Amino acid sequence: MRSGSLVCVGLDPDPAKLPSDLAADAQPLYAFNRRIVDATFDVAAAYKPQIAFYSALGKEHELATSIRYIRERAPHALVILDAKRGDIGNTAEAYAREAFERYGADAVTVNPYMGEDSIRPFLLRADRAAIVLCRTSNPGSKDFQDLPVEGMPLYRRVAQHAARHWNQLENLMLVVGATFPREMAALRQAHPDIPFLVPGIGAQGGDLAATLAAGLDARGLGLLINSSRAIIYAGGGASAAIRIAAADLHAAINRERAALAAAAALPA
Repeated sequence: MRSGSLVCVGLDPDPAKLPSDLAADAQPLYAFNRRIVDATFDVAAAYKPQIAFYSALGKEHELATSIRYIRERAPHALVILDAKRGDIGNTAEAYAREAFERYGADAVTVNPYMGEDSIRPFLLRADRAAIVLCRTSNPGSKDFQDLPVEGMPLYRRVAQHAARHWNQLENLMLVVGATFPREMAALRQAHPDIPFLVPGIGAQGGDLAATLAAGLDARGLGLLINSSRAIIYAGGGASAAIRIAAADLHAAINRERAALAAAAALPA
């Protein structure tokens, strides 16, 4: 709400796609992220680094440095650590400490497959959030998420249980992919006040207008629209192109929000 934006920029720096002018940098992932943040800080509501792009290279220090830079350059922005954690007991507690203490993230994505004791450590702080995988944007999500459970698809059951039992501090979000707007609309109707993190716009082909129509809450908020590759690799990762891609998404979202608000205000 402070940012006036619903844009979430994914920070997924693939070494094979880094701009050539950063190849010789001592910290190339951080340098690229700094470029992205500088180009987008005033149109981004959140940044979402995917931890695997850093840990696979032993570059966790560049992730931590990138997050510190976000705090300096875009203090209004949420930092979401995309880690999809899901374990139990002291392991879950350690993962929560990693996300919130080591990296200082505001929120972390979590996998609900192992149940409440795998999620609870991420929800104990009112100033930190857990973002529960619900209806994900990938094609294989149908393998399990559509399975019927007591007359309801499993993804609906996950959302229902999370809303009823895990959200006492109102610090829970759901991952709901833009590639499934019909399912998103059903989830929004059932859970009008829970925010959604929305992957799938851009490279995965999700439709922005359909997503906003399905997922905006009564205030015209309630969504973080994530875009990674379509923004950060625009124009080969050049600052100006990154800026244009992020600003274009921001403007498109706000146009659709305004159109939906105007349509809702018309007499029946």
